[in-house]
Amino acid sequence: MATQPEISSTEEPPRGRTRPNMVWPFPPRERPDLPDHEPATLAEYLRTAPLDAVDIADPLWWENDVEGVFLKRLRDEAPVHFNEVNAARHRGFWSVTRWEDIMAVDTNHQAYSSEASLGGITLFDMDPDFIMPMFIAMDPPKHDVQRKAVNPIVSGPNLAGFETLIRERTAEVLDGLPRGEVFDWVDRVSIELTSRMLATLFDWPQEQRRKLTYWSDISTSDPELPGNPSKEERQTILMGMLQEFMALWNERVNAEPKTDLVSMLAHNPATRNMPPMEFMGNLVLLIVGGNDTTRNSISGGVYFLNKNPTEYDKLRANPALVESMVSETIRYQTPLAHMRRTALEDTILGGKHIRKGDKVVMWYISGNRDERSIEDPDAFIIDRKRPRQHMSFGFGIHRCVGNRLAELQLKILWEEILKRFDRIELIEEPERVPSAFVKGYKKMMVRIPA
Repeated sequence: MATQPEISSTEEPPRGRTRPNMVWPFPPRERPDLPDHEPATLAEYLRTAPLDAVDIADPLWWENDVEGVFLKRLRDEAPVHFNEVNAARHRGFWSVTRWEDIMAVDTNHQAYSSEASLGGITLFDMDPDFIMPMFIAMDPPKHDVQRKAVNPIVSGPNLAGFETLIRERTAEVLDGLPRGEVFDWVDRVSIELTSRMLATLFDWPQEQRRKLTYWSDISTSDPELPGNPSKEERQTILMGMLQEFMALWNERVNAEPKTDLVSMLAHNPATRNMPPMEFMGNLVLLIVGGNDTTRNSISGGVYFLNKNPTEYDKLRANPALVESMVSETIRYQTPLAHMRRTALEDTILGGKHIRKGDKVVMWYISGNRDERSIEDPDAFIIDRKRPRQHMSFGFGIHRCVGNRLAELQLKILWEEILKRFDRIELIEEPERVPSAFVKGYKKMMVRIPA
């Protein structure tokens, strides 16, 4: 992208690097200020390092669950802050960390675009050689008509129809869990329940449901992280996903319309003539959207209740608090930590000059901890006066289309848990996803007392 002209201002001097770029990923054992990966050490570094020396996008912070230390500093000291550390990796971006500023960006699609051709909706630009348009990465009017194509999947009647099925499956999964043994809650419950629901939404074979989870993880993985598929491998895997779904598309476009997502896309005039890459993009959106919010909130609920035993006691004493506990879990977890926009024009945000073409990252996870808008935001309180006051689902035209289904799945899960188990014990700290986008869990070992 061409360099934007400078804006003269005493408030915002021209940006430019005056120090060498830091190495990514950080090699902690080679740096005296980061002797190891211990969260306490990393948190102390984030408390004391110059703001312009920290790349909040570095996955090191997120897999150690210490990113909140730095996000609070940004809220207090520089709520609209330009990050150019590791700019060669992500081109530099504005971090927006306060509730009101995030709302201002999220509800103004005239000034801030989601378009895939401009980079899309995550901090890292879409690969220009592998752009996957999807309706969340579109602006009106195309966004609106494509979103309407899948809206019926979460209509009132559909949700009512899903409720019995969700409860039956939840009961089956919970009744199959071992008692008195240590097991991985992420695999046995979080992934299992969400993959079953995803397969239902797509009318995908249940025996192949874990493919959907795999594709979700691949689509949000960072190809530069050790152990992850390379960019080329990732593209090959996603093209394989597209090929499998094209077989379903060809089958359903020539059949009577049904209530699954593939059939809805195939029969709606706004989406039936999508190019293959656009179909792939919308598949990725719907798979990730149906997977990550619910999956990581299922795990987060167990984790937060263990870390806040008074709240766990409160829930056991009054199961009617399940609904508000679910909303509090979604706020506290913030399963998708950020969304990104691209400025369509030169503008001012929080007293800072945003230039046309700049990346603007809305840190939902920070807005959900902003004490200017939420009382006592760092506390996990299951009976808050306004439990639904959070931005985990976004705002404006891009608010998560499946938010009511996610809440229903979580509500049913905890109703069924409370019928069966006095408690679920956390055995050790979970393994977290090394990502500044998906705020999630890879493994969480628990035990249900015999």
